[in-house]
Amino acid sequence: MATTALSSAALAGDLTVSVRGAGGRPVRDAVVTVHPASGVPRGPIRFSWPLRMDQQNVQFQPYVLIVPVGGTVSFPNLDRVRHQVYSFSRGNRFELPLYSRGEAPTRTFSAAGVAALGCNIHDQMLAYIKVVDTPWAAKTDASGNLTLRGIPAGAATLRVWHPTLAGRGNEVSQAITVGGGPATRTVTGDFSARASVR
Repeated sequence: MATTALSSAALAGDLTVSVRGAGGRPVRDAVVTVHPASGVPRGPIRFSWPLRMDQQNVQFQPYVLIVPVGGTVSFPNLDRVRHQVYSFSRGNRFELPLYSRGEAPTRTFSAAGVAALGCNIHDQMLAYIKVVDTPWAAKTDASGNLTLRGIPAGAATLRVWHPTLAGRGNEVSQAITVGGGPATRTVTGDFSARASVR
Protein backbone atom coordinates (compact mmCIF):
# COMPACT_ATOMS: atom_id res chain seq x y z
CA MET A 1 0.00 0.00 0.00
CA ALA A 2 2.81 2.41 0.94
CA THR A 3 4.64 1.52 -2.28
CA THR A 4 1.54 2.37 -4.33
CA ALA A 5 1.18 5.73 -2.59
CA LEU A 6 4.83 6.59 -3.15
CA SER A 7 4.58 5.50 -6.77
CA SER A 8 1.52 7.72 -7.35
CA ALA A 9 3.27 10.68 -5.73
CA ALA A 10 6.28 10.17 -7.98
CA LEU A 11 4.02 10.33 -11.02
CA ALA A 12 2.76 13.82 -10.17
CA GLY A 13 4.46 17.19 -10.38
CA ASP A 14 4.01 20.80 -9.33
CA LEU A 15 4.08 23.57 -11.90
CA THR A 16 4.82 27.22 -11.12
CA VAL A 17 3.67 29.56 -13.87
CA SER A 18 4.69 33.19 -14.32
CA VAL A 19 2.57 35.33 -16.66
CA ARG A 20 4.18 38.44 -18.12
CA GLY A 21 3.08 41.22 -20.44
CA ALA A 22 4.94 43.99 -22.28
CA GLY A 23 8.36 44.76 -20.83
CA GLY A 24 8.13 41.73 -18.54
CA ARG A 25 5.45 43.31 -16.37
CA PRO A 26 3.57 40.81 -14.16
CA VAL A 27 -0.06 40.12 -15.08
CA ARG A 28 -2.53 39.74 -12.24
CA ASP A 29 -5.75 37.68 -12.46
CA ALA A 30 -4.62 35.55 -15.40
CA VAL A 31 -6.34 32.16 -15.21
CA VAL A 32 -4.02 29.22 -15.81
CA THR A 33 -5.41 25.73 -16.41
CA VAL A 34 -3.74 22.41 -17.12
CA HIS A 35 -5.47 19.54 -18.92
CA PRO A 36 -3.43 16.32 -18.71
CA ALA A 37 -3.56 14.14 -21.82
CA SER A 38 -4.50 11.28 -19.47
CA GLY A 39 -7.68 13.15 -18.54
CA VAL A 40 -9.05 14.64 -15.34
CA PRO A 41 -10.47 12.72 -12.37
CA ARG A 42 -14.16 11.89 -12.49
CA GLY A 43 -16.56 13.54 -10.11
CA PRO A 44 -17.23 17.13 -9.08
CA ILE A 45 -14.37 19.62 -9.04
CA ARG A 46 -13.93 21.58 -5.82
CA PHE A 47 -11.78 24.61 -5.13
CA SER A 48 -10.65 26.10 -1.82
CA TRP A 49 -12.06 29.60 -2.47
CA PRO A 50 -15.73 30.61 -2.07
CA LEU A 51 -17.91 30.64 -5.19
CA ARG A 52 -19.07 34.16 -4.51
CA MET A 53 -19.17 37.39 -6.50
CA ASP A 54 -19.84 40.34 -4.20
CA GLN A 55 -21.16 43.70 -5.21
CA GLN A 56 -19.50 46.20 -2.91
CA ASN A 57 -18.65 49.89 -3.34
CA VAL A 58 -20.44 49.67 -6.71
CA GLN A 59 -17.87 47.17 -7.99
CA PHE A 60 -17.73 43.42 -8.42
CA GLN A 61 -15.33 41.59 -6.12
CA PRO A 62 -13.29 39.67 -7.14
CA TYR A 63 -12.49 40.91 -10.64
CA VAL A 64 -11.92 37.32 -11.84
CA LEU A 65 -13.50 34.26 -10.21
CA ILE A 66 -12.70 30.67 -11.19
CA VAL A 67 -15.67 28.31 -10.97
CA PRO A 68 -15.88 24.58 -11.77
CA VAL A 69 -18.43 23.32 -14.27
CA GLY A 70 -21.59 22.69 -12.28
CA GLY A 71 -20.61 25.21 -9.60
CA THR A 72 -23.22 27.52 -8.10
CA VAL A 73 -22.14 31.11 -7.50
CA SER A 74 -23.83 33.49 -5.07
CA PHE A 75 -24.07 37.19 -5.92
CA PRO A 76 -24.56 39.04 -2.61
CA ASN A 77 -25.39 42.73 -2.76
CA LEU A 78 -23.42 44.50 -0.02
CA ASP A 79 -24.22 48.00 -1.31
CA ARG A 80 -26.98 50.38 -0.29
CA VAL A 81 -28.08 50.61 -3.92
CA ARG A 82 -29.76 47.95 -6.03
CA HIS A 83 -28.00 45.93 -8.73
CA GLN A 84 -29.11 43.97 -11.78
CA VAL A 85 -26.36 41.52 -12.78
CA TYR A 86 -26.19 40.04 -16.27
CA SER A 87 -23.95 38.21 -18.73
CA PHE A 88 -24.33 38.14 -22.51
CA SER A 89 -21.50 35.63 -22.92
CA ARG A 90 -22.17 32.71 -25.23
CA GLY A 91 -23.00 29.57 -23.25
CA ASN A 92 -23.27 31.52 -20.01
CA ARG A 93 -26.04 34.03 -20.62
CA PHE A 94 -28.15 34.97 -17.61
CA GLU A 95 -29.77 37.88 -15.81
CA LEU A 96 -30.50 38.40 -12.13
CA PRO A 97 -33.48 40.73 -11.71
CA LEU A 98 -32.98 43.97 -9.79
CA TYR A 99 -32.24 43.20 -6.13
CA SER A 100 -31.36 45.04 -2.94
CA ARG A 101 -28.79 45.06 -0.16
CA GLY A 102 -28.74 41.82 1.82
CA GLU A 103 -30.05 39.68 -1.02
CA ALA A 104 -27.82 37.03 -2.59
CA PRO A 105 -29.30 35.32 -5.66
CA THR A 106 -27.41 32.38 -7.15
CA ARG A 107 -26.57 31.05 -10.58
CA THR A 108 -25.28 27.59 -11.59
CA PHE A 109 -22.73 27.46 -14.43
CA SER A 110 -23.00 24.29 -16.49
CA ALA A 111 -20.74 25.11 -19.46
CA ALA A 112 -16.98 25.68 -19.51
CA GLY A 113 -16.09 29.13 -20.79
CA VAL A 114 -16.35 32.73 -19.66
CA ALA A 115 -19.16 34.81 -18.23
CA ALA A 116 -18.40 38.53 -18.56
CA LEU A 117 -20.47 40.29 -15.90
CA GLY A 118 -22.07 43.69 -16.01
CA CYS A 119 -24.73 45.62 -14.09
CA ASN A 120 -27.67 47.18 -15.93
CA ILE A 121 -27.72 50.02 -13.40
CA HIS A 122 -23.99 50.79 -13.07
CA ASP A 123 -22.03 50.70 -16.33
CA GLN A 124 -18.63 50.88 -14.60
CA MET A 125 -19.13 47.47 -12.96
CA LEU A 126 -17.23 44.73 -14.79
CA ALA A 127 -15.96 41.29 -13.74
CA TYR A 128 -15.40 37.82 -15.14
CA ILE A 129 -16.26 34.28 -14.16
CA LYS A 130 -14.03 31.63 -15.76
CA VAL A 131 -15.79 28.27 -15.74
CA VAL A 132 -13.30 25.42 -15.93
CA ASP A 133 -13.46 21.65 -16.41
CA THR A 134 -10.18 20.75 -14.70
CA PRO A 135 -9.15 20.76 -11.03
CA TRP A 136 -5.75 22.20 -12.04
CA ALA A 137 -6.75 25.84 -12.25
CA ALA A 138 -5.69 29.01 -10.46
CA LYS A 139 -5.21 32.72 -11.10
CA THR A 140 -2.03 34.73 -10.85
CA ASP A 141 -1.31 36.97 -7.89
CA ALA A 142 -0.02 40.56 -7.95
CA SER A 143 3.43 39.31 -8.93
CA GLY A 144 2.00 37.35 -11.88
CA ASN A 145 2.72 33.94 -10.36
CA LEU A 146 0.85 30.82 -9.27
CA THR A 147 1.59 27.17 -8.52
CA LEU A 148 -0.54 24.17 -9.52
CA ARG A 149 0.16 21.06 -7.46
CA GLY A 150 -0.14 17.34 -8.05
CA ILE A 151 -0.51 17.37 -11.83
CA PRO A 152 -0.21 13.87 -13.32
CA ALA A 153 3.12 13.34 -15.06
CA GLY A 154 3.10 13.22 -18.85
CA ALA A 155 1.83 15.29 -21.74
CA ALA A 156 -0.62 18.09 -20.99
CA THR A 157 -2.04 21.31 -22.37
CA LEU A 158 -1.45 24.54 -20.48
CA ARG A 159 -3.86 27.40 -21.16
CA VAL A 160 -3.68 31.02 -20.03
CA TRP A 161 -6.76 33.26 -20.16
CA HIS A 162 -7.15 36.94 -19.26
CA PRO A 163 -9.83 39.47 -20.31
CA THR A 164 -7.20 41.73 -21.90
CA LEU A 165 -5.09 39.02 -23.56
CA ALA A 166 -5.08 39.67 -27.30
CA GLY A 167 -6.06 36.68 -29.42
CA ARG A 168 -8.91 34.28 -30.02
CA GLY A 169 -11.04 33.91 -26.91
CA ASN A 170 -8.48 35.94 -24.89
CA GLU A 171 -6.54 32.71 -24.45
CA VAL A 172 -3.24 31.10 -25.44
CA SER A 173 -2.27 27.44 -25.10
CA GLN A 174 0.96 25.46 -25.01
CA ALA A 175 1.81 21.78 -25.07
CA ILE A 176 3.83 20.86 -21.98
CA THR A 177 5.27 17.77 -20.36
CA VAL A 178 4.85 17.43 -16.61
CA GLY A 179 7.65 15.62 -14.81
CA GLY A 180 7.67 13.92 -11.44
CA GLY A 181 8.78 17.03 -9.54
CA PRO A 182 8.58 20.82 -9.46
CA ALA A 183 8.88 22.79 -12.70
CA THR A 184 8.53 26.42 -13.77
CA ARG A 185 7.26 28.05 -16.94
CA THR A 186 6.94 31.67 -18.06
CA VAL A 187 4.15 32.69 -20.43
CA THR A 188 4.34 36.06 -22.15
CA GLY A 189 1.62 37.74 -24.18
CA ASP A 190 0.03 40.91 -25.47
CA PHE A 191 -2.35 42.19 -22.79
CA SER A 192 -3.47 45.31 -24.64
CA ALA A 193 -6.98 44.16 -25.59
CA ARG A 194 -9.94 46.07 -24.14
CA ALA A 195 -11.89 44.31 -21.40
CA SER A 196 -15.58 44.20 -22.23
CA VAL A 197 -18.89 42.67 -21.14
CA ARG A 198 -19.44 41.46 -24.73
